Amino acid sequence: MTLELGWIGHALAVVYLVWMLNLYNFMDGIDGIASVEAVTSCLSICLIYWLSGYDDLIWPPLLLATSTLGFLYWNFPPAKIFMGDIGSGFLGIVLGILSLQAAWRNADFLWVWCILLGVFIVDATFTLIRRFLRGERIYEAHRSHGYQFASRQLGSHFQVTLGVASINLLWLLPIGLFVAMQKLDGGLGVIVAYVPLLILAVKYRAGESERRAE
Repeated sequence: MTLELGWIGHALAVVYLVWMLNLYNFMDGIDGIASVEAVTSCLSICLIYWLSGYDDLIWPPLLLATSTLGFLYWNFPPAKIFMGDIGSGFLGIVLGILSLQAAWRNADFLWVWCILLGVFIVDATFTLIRRFLRGERIYEAHRSHGYQFASRQLGSHFQVTLGVASINLLWLLPIGLFVAMQKLDGGLGVIVAYVPLLILAVKYRAGESERRAE
């Protein structure tokens, strides 16, 4: 199934890419998390492409995964080098482009990408909505994402980053594979994938006022 939405689709694609750029910047707040998200998501989609017969789509995410893996060696907790806004923004944009490129071949792949990137999408979006509803300036720097509260509560960047990798590979990858193999509807797959992530976001107080949490 291909995706054809005309100019509306192009406008939505721009909004999607802008959000991917920004959410990746928002989520690059502890050692290794942005690199691990990119590596595990890209390797997962490579496996899904291979199993679903889209071998020609494998190379771009595989190249991104391997290059980011080299960076991760130095960025893994405790990090010796850091990605910065340029690096995280680049990853967000490229991942967004790869997902749209795949969606033009098979619309189900957009669902799959949204599932694989679920940890970042849910945490960043849920946090933004809560801060907006509270009347805070959403463009101001803050430390109220779920992963940031979790790292402070656990006292460890390593545990949170490893947790993200585990969720991606053990929870989101199987759901994405079911959607790609048409064993599960894409929209339903997103719901199944996101509900536990929303529970985690609430558990770790994503979007809660930092002063209230102290």
